Amino acid sequence: MRLAVIARVFGILLTVFSLTLLPPIGVSLWYGDGTHTAFGIAFAITLITGLFMWLPVHDLKQDLRTRDGFVVTSLFWLVLGSFGALPLIISPQPHLSTVDAIFESISGLTTTGATTIVGLDALPPAILYYRQQLQWFGGIGVIVIALAILPMLGIGGMQLYKAETPGPVKDTKLTPRIAETARALFVIYIILTVLCTLGYWWAGMTLFDAICHSYATVANGGFSTHDASMGFYAHNHAIMVIAIIFMLTAGINFGLHFFAFSNRTLKHYWQDSEFRFYIWVTVIACLVIVGYLWGTGTFDLNSSILHGVFQVVSIGTTAGFGSENFSVWPAFLPYILLMVGIMGACAGSTSGGIKSVRVMLIMKSGLRELNRLVHPNAVVPIKVNRKIVPARVTDAVWGFFAVYILSFFVLTIAVMATGENFVTAFSTVASCLSNIGPGLGEASANYGSVNEVAKCFLILAMLMGRLEIFTLLVLLTPAFWKH
Repeated sequence: MRLAVIARVFGILLTVFSLTLLPPIGVSLWYGDGTHTAFGIAFAITLITGLFMWLPVHDLKQDLRTRDGFVVTSLFWLVLGSFGALPLIISPQPHLSTVDAIFESISGLTTTGATTIVGLDALPPAILYYRQQLQWFGGIGVIVIALAILPMLGIGGMQLYKAETPGPVKDTKLTPRIAETARALFVIYIILTVLCTLGYWWAGMTLFDAICHSYATVANGGFSTHDASMGFYAHNHAIMVIAIIFMLTAGINFGLHFFAFSNRTLKHYWQDSEFRFYIWVTVIACLVIVGYLWGTGTFDLNSSILHGVFQVVSIGTTAGFGSENFSVWPAFLPYILLMVGIMGACAGSTSGGIKSVRVMLIMKSGLRELNRLVHPNAVVPIKVNRKIVPARVTDAVWGFFAVYILSFFVLTIAVMATGENFVTAFSTVASCLSNIGPGLGEASANYGSVNEVAKCFLILAMLMGRLEIFTLLVLLTPAFWKH
């Protein structure tokens, strides 16, 4: 591992990130909310730190190695979240502790959407905009975005892309060059954001709310400018339908979107095994939730369809918006929603969770083992999109699943050890590790009442979930540090 190369990359990335603090300054000046000073100080601190790291080694011309890429990717999210918390610490509103501010910042960047803030409706517009902007950059991945310009600065980027991009198969590129891949993803992301903004605005949101909520929707983040989340607009069915459409769209592999934009066709979506699995799970979950809500008299039929479908899509794509407080829904419904969220949407999307393709491969592998019990000598290959899945991939999926479950139990016990009850610990760890957002128990409304030590464990869970566990845990293995 070469510290000088890593320091150069960190310096450039922090310098680039400092520029994202300029739009909130403009918002603050436009609305006159007085927070521009806090953002200005945070901008200066971040920029100076970035330049301080970059200038001593700016002439260094060496590419990142895979090991360096893992270090940068893992540590940068923590560093980025810490610097991203500066405006929330400095600003008199929302008056957060350091831990709460870092929790809020990392929750935004990892698109978890868990919040510690109460009274969102009364916050300064610049703070509200900044929270949404954090999710927007986190959705596509700040590092993947930066890869569009890193090649111009003489930094090899494929190692970072492999470590950052979600999904079990890391080596597939949409275009031959990594910079072109990053630009392609970014362009699609911007187009979806603009379309979502226009949709919300047309449906009745203010332009400010339309922009803010489109950031969180396309990022599948879940932050809102209102304490009631999307429930603030539950009376407007057009807004709710637009949210459902764009959450579902953002949960689809962006490689499929790229193919659709490039070839002007939609046929390939249903030809994709993971997409079909993702849609079928969503449809089945909707039928169960809607049917039970209506059957138990929780809502009338129309409201059952509206809130049931919205919450399945919101939690299933790990967006985490709320149209209703689902934690008080009857019987097993809150836990079904959590389970759907733990699965998540498609690999290569802005969704969190285990990812649909992994769950699909686990199910296919399990069915194959059952078949082998009946026919011990049968050769039953696992196929995705009519192609045989290499044993290396299925082994990696099972390894990921095992580590995910182990991490989940360890973190749940750790949170319980801080004094939280089982329901709160179980749901918050599940939510943060899968980047869902809402929890149950004490965290059903927000995470403000969760103790700060527990929040530190949940910050770790959010980072592990965003980096798909292995990227972060590999730093803890002795083999990684051996020459």
